[in-house]
Amino acid sequence: MSETAMELIDVKKEIGRKKIIKGLSFTINKGEVFGFIGPNGAGKTTTIRMMVGLTQLSEGDVRIQGKSIKTDYKAAVREVGAIVENPEMYPFLTGMQNLNHFARMIPEITKERVQEVIQLVGLEKAMKEKVGRYSLGMRQRLGIAQALLHNPSILILDEPTNGLDPAGIREIRMYIRKLAVEQNVAVIISSHLLSEIELMCDRIGIIKNGELVAIQQVHEKNENNSMKQVQMEVSPVDKAMELLKTVHGIDALKAEQGISFQGERENIPNLIQTLVNNDVSVFQVGLTKSTLEDKFFDLIGENTIE
Repeated sequence: MSETAMELIDVKKEIGRKKIIKGLSFTINKGEVFGFIGPNGAGKTTTIRMMVGLTQLSEGDVRIQGKSIKTDYKAAVREVGAIVENPEMYPFLTGMQNLNHFARMIPEITKERVQEVIQLVGLEKAMKEKVGRYSLGMRQRLGIAQALLHNPSILILDEPTNGLDPAGIREIRMYIRKLAVEQNVAVIISSHLLSEIELMCDRIGIIKNGELVAIQQVHEKNENNSMKQVQMEVSPVDKAMELLKTVHGIDALKAEQGISFQGERENIPNLIQTLVNNDVSVFQVGLTKSTLEDKFFDLIGENTIE
């Protein structure tokens, strides 16, 4: 069973009479990458600020490794490392000087720990260079190293791939997955890039208007047997459509190169057999699973400005 790293318990935030966050409750487990997504103004940043005690809760509680952010703030926050958008560094200092400077602010950070986080983010060759010469991807990696210095249980990253080129995005994605798998760190990511969230995350929480709409596994375990969108390149098309309707009760639609319909993956061999036995040529069969973007818009709707 997964060990809980962070728990939000009926978290609410009100400013005046306006309800910003309306009772969020969910858990984040050790060793998982959790994506926190939603449209602009949904309450993501406010929730993240409450997670680390930068914004006061109106009601509810946040527990980090079992410690309450309200009653045991110092011990709770000790478990968290965070980067909000671009990490701020001293450009006139080298990467090593920056890390040593931050390490002096935290008790009990050893030289060995500094070297460990440098290796973890793969910056060994760049530590003697001034940060002003770093690419944005390198600065993000140095920021992650800084956030990990005190060996936190939870790493919170707000838009970690913001402004990066495709190579930089891939680099950061790999390091985030490595942290979760090898270091057992719970990583919470807030991002607008749904395709990246899909590649990085194990689970997602979707927020809209301050309410939790859904928490879902990014890759469902029973995906193989779920309904799929099936495309078949067949000839003749009309005969194939009629056979599927009369024999299997499937309403197929004409597609660009054949037919398209919803069907169970495990039934596809029988469908193909029916077509072939009745002199319909099947040239190609393709399956399309729904993307995270499809799920996102199904849950929050296309027009998200309210």
